[in-house]
Amino acid sequence: MTTTGFRTETIDVTPQLATRWLERNTSNRPMSKLMVTQLADAMMRGEWLHTHQGIAFDTNGVLVDGQHRLAAVVKSGSTVRMQVTHGVEPKTFAVLDTGRKRSARDVLSLQGEENAAQLASALRVHHLYTTNPDSTWTGGQSQVTNEQIIEFLAAHPGMRASVELAKSLNKAFRILVPAAAVGHYLTCSTRPDVDQFAWLEGLETGANLTEHDPRLLLRNVILRLSAGKSTAKADGSRNQLHLYLKAWNAWVHGAEVRQLNIKAAESMPMVTVRPWNDTRP
Repeated sequence: MTTTGFRTETIDVTPQLATRWLERNTSNRPMSKLMVTQLADAMMRGEWLHTHQGIAFDTNGVLVDGQHRLAAVVKSGSTVRMQVTHGVEPKTFAVLDTGRKRSARDVLSLQGEENAAQLASALRVHHLYTTNPDSTWTGGQSQVTNEQIIEFLAAHPGMRASVELAKSLNKAFRILVPAAAVGHYLTCSTRPDVDQFAWLEGLETGANLTEHDPRLLLRNVILRLSAGKSTAKADGSRNQLHLYLKAWNAWVHGAEVRQLNIKAAESMPMVTVRPWNDTRP
């Protein structure tokens, strides 16, 4: 039974039309510049998808839903297809758009991926390392869309196995799973000539490692951090990935390390291309 006078149509919303409709935005909550930027960036990358969610006007012609989508159309200069609904009762404004947005974890879980939360986090870290390695990975610079996560998994399916391995390293010495997964994946994919067995065994067990072995230093830094006994800049996946790659590069070079830390303004390490000496312990 129909109880409302809703009328919904599909419209290609141009920046000019979006500008006119935003003039009818008199009762919405304050606009989030970050959300507008995220939506606009997705539109410019061609990631915008036509769904049931769109724009809504009440019976008085006031815009009650979709201000961020319209502002993103204006900001991006894109024309996108949306559902536009007219005749919404003004009292429904209080319950519009209060649902939780699906996270990357939700999307991966719905696709049947195992370890969905850890895989989503690792893919985000991998994307940021690849696209913007020396940013802080906070605020607007840290935003990675669900579409980018899905595309990155399709391009890097080996991340699934790296997440599984990283879970073992996490149990061994508390390193964050995203940092260990991305560190493992990057080193394996960039340097397939390097046998990782000794590296991983040393990290997992810590057995028979000399005082200045990069594996032992990496274990100790992370363990001190997890115990709250370290003031090193090793909090968060970005910094732990930095330490992982720095230690791995030193190990491949056969170098002894007296300190493992992150210096001020130090760039995120790239995986070393120097030849590997496979006689090292």
